[in-house]
Amino acid sequence: MLKGFRDFLLRGNVVDLAVAVIIGVAFGAVVNSLVTNLLTPLIALAGGVPDFSRIRTGPLLWGNFLNAVLTFLITAAAVYFLVVAPANRLMARFKPSEPEPQPTKTCPECLSDIPTGARRCAYCTAAQVGQVASPPPPGVSS
Repeated sequence: MLKGFRDFLLRGNVVDLAVAVIIGVAFGAVVNSLVTNLLTPLIALAGGVPDFSRIRTGPLLWGNFLNAVLTFLITAAAVYFLVVAPANRLMARFKPSEPEPQPTKTCPECLSDIPTGARRCAYCTAAQVGQVASPPPPGVSS
């Protein structure tokens, strides 16, 4: 029983997931500090209200909701511009180039696209016009 649990824990995807969660928590703390200590004071300088939690209508706390929405939007923007966009650029740099398309012609029998140098159609096995047909395999009469 313990061997199975150990094997489960040591599988690559479980360890990768644990590392991703730990890094995600640490990154979340950095982004939360950025929002709390830098961006919210900048909004306060521009708008004059450092904390939106004072905005309310009776028992409805509109300001707390607004703070949560702003934190989410700023966190999403930070994740996109600091993680997703650079990762996409890096992956695009290492992506292999697309191979050049092979020239094709249309088979006169079945109208399938086949390579230009083909002597027989891969779909209907018809010999191609202007090409020397290969002899049939032994034991097959034509």
